[in-house]
Amino acid sequence: MVKNEQLKEKQLFTVGKPNDAYQDVFVGQSYLSMLVNEPDINVNVGNVTFEPGCRNNWHIHHDGFQILLVTGGEGWYQEEGKPAQHLVPGDVVVTKDGIKHWHGATKDSWFSHVAITAGTPEWLEAVSDTIYDAL
Repeated sequence: MVKNEQLKEKQLFTVGKPNDAYQDVFVGQSYLSMLVNEPDINVNVGNVTFEPGCRNNWHIHHDGFQILLVTGGEGWYQEEGKPAQHLVPGDVVVTKDGIKHWHGATKDSWFSHVAITAGTPEWLEAVSDTIYDAL
């Protein structure tokens, strides 16, 4: 059974289009709706929606940070060397400069968060099925 399936059509912010520009750094299907993407503002704000089982690769933000505001469904956030955190609406995650991490949906639920990002991401390897399936 898939939980929170309504997120694919209705949520606080628009779901957006398939996240094709970043499909090579995600396992599964995600959707992106940029909420703020102004060239004279040094922060991007986007609503990211993950289908069940979708997650992004490990990555690091350089010369910046990332703040995740969870708005729907259930997901995971994990920093390298630490246990994964189960995320639900209302959770806030702050990732500081230089921290290797990943985030995405649980296996059985859609998931959405607003990502507030400054700096440059360095995309790394995919989260292994072994790590993900153990959650």
